[in-house]
Amino acid sequence: MNGEHDIGGRHGFGRIEHTPDDPTFHERWEARVFAIALSSGGSRGGVNLDAARHRGERLDPVAYFRNGYYGRWLAALELGLQENGFLAPGELDAWLMGGAGPADKATSARAPAARRGGPMPNLSFTREVDHAPAFALGQAVLTRNHQPAGHTRLPAYARSRRGVIRRIHPAMVFPDTNAHGLGENPQYVYSVEFDGAELWGDAAEQGTCLMLDLFESYLEPGPPEELP
Repeated sequence: MNGEHDIGGRHGFGRIEHTPDDPTFHERWEARVFAIALSSGGSRGGVNLDAARHRGERLDPVAYFRNGYYGRWLAALELGLQENGFLAPGELDAWLMGGAGPADKATSARAPAARRGGPMPNLSFTREVDHAPAFALGQAVLTRNHQPAGHTRLPAYARSRRGVIRRIHPAMVFPDTNAHGLGENPQYVYSVEFDGAELWGDAAEQGTCLMLDLFESYLEPGPPEELP
């Protein structure tokens, strides 16, 4: 979907400050939220990072920017608990105001079973498929004008753009369907090289290029005579 999470290449948001000594977590609660989110997964059936990402995309736009990175993780986690039936709407707010809270119901049938091992055991998105890749190394491609209402991993700035296949990866779980419980539908993933001017126009720094890893259904054959 098109939203506040997909602002690559847009003006007006200021510089991205690079702070090499920045700690991973600034506050203890951030590490706790991160650990809980990974341990709880995205659904009753297990880890679904695509669904979790899509919950983050549906947060209130103002809160999305105001709450910071781990604030978004926390809000998405709370939304996931509601959507999976572990929290009723408003239940957490009521608990924070002094009412009966989720901690009082930890032994109820809604509570998920505890898991052994690491926070995300057997997490792999690579899958075997019974067909060959649709595109070849060096082939010209065109990204689709892809404007889905749901989750996608094709950035807005890279739609309807010409590029060249530089690497073919194994088939992987397709986020656009997996995020919505519509199946894994594994597809080959390609590293596609784009010229900077193709993505950013005349203002692009001369000689720049960008590599994006894109799923097969985002791509169409491109006209080689029009390649940058």
